[in-house]
Amino acid sequence: MTPTAPAVRCDGVVQIYKTREVEVVALRDIDLVVEDGESVALLGPSGAGKTTLLWLLAGLLRPSAGRLWLGGAEVGRLGPRALDRLRAAQIGVVLQNPARNLVPYASAAQNVAFAQRAVRRRSRQRTDDLLERVGLAPLRDRPAGLLSGGEQQRLAVAVALANRPRLLLADEPTSQLDAGSAAAVVELIKEMGPTSVVVTHDPGVGEAMSRTVTIRDGRIGAEGRDGEDFVVIGREGAVQLPPEYHGLLPPGSMARVEPVRDGVILRRAEP
Repeated sequence: MTPTAPAVRCDGVVQIYKTREVEVVALRDIDLVVEDGESVALLGPSGAGKTTLLWLLAGLLRPSAGRLWLGGAEVGRLGPRALDRLRAAQIGVVLQNPARNLVPYASAAQNVAFAQRAVRRRSRQRTDDLLERVGLAPLRDRPAGLLSGGEQQRLAVAVALANRPRLLLADEPTSQLDAGSAAAVVELIKEMGPTSVVVTHDPGVGEAMSRTVTIRDGRIGAEGRDGEDFVVIGREGAVQLPPEYHGLLPPGSMARVEPVRDGVILRRAEP
């Protein structure tokens, strides 16, 4: 990864799932830049494409169309081994099912140490520090498979942070946690993941991030910065009207576009 390049750059990314009978377009024309040091929450309804985008950023999927860079490396130009090396050295991932991040028969401490060994920077002190930060120090010798769902979720975050990743990707990392544990995990992600992209339905997590990106129907429809929400003008001038305004301009209705000095106004056309 090139240090001067953005951590993430998507240019017209499209992702299509193929089944025997149909093709499902999960993402459409995604344009997104995440700079180093940003913490971004991906928001939106279930099935909108958030997890698909996260898997693309993790290098677990390749775009069906468009271009995707992780640092200065274009994913489409990397072979399988190069992509594996990039993931191991630069990316930490927390999957939605925390058990998929863990070796069930290994202890909590061994799971964190193994993640460090993958990049040859094994440190007993870092293992202990991470387990302490996620509240699992008393359970360091317990097999991961015997931990509760919430404990596994916290351990998965520690494992993802073990290799000091440049980019941390997390899919619903607080879904099984109480409010106190969730706040601690979010703080840990912000502090130790220099750049992070988090899929969440938790408004509190979104508020804690420096930026929010809302995906609806496979498109980026809005962004939030400094407590203010903005619609995003997509390719070909497409705009997704926020759901709270559908009563004023219902889907399928006709509207007039009136130019003003600093933009346009949409006014519903009478039948």
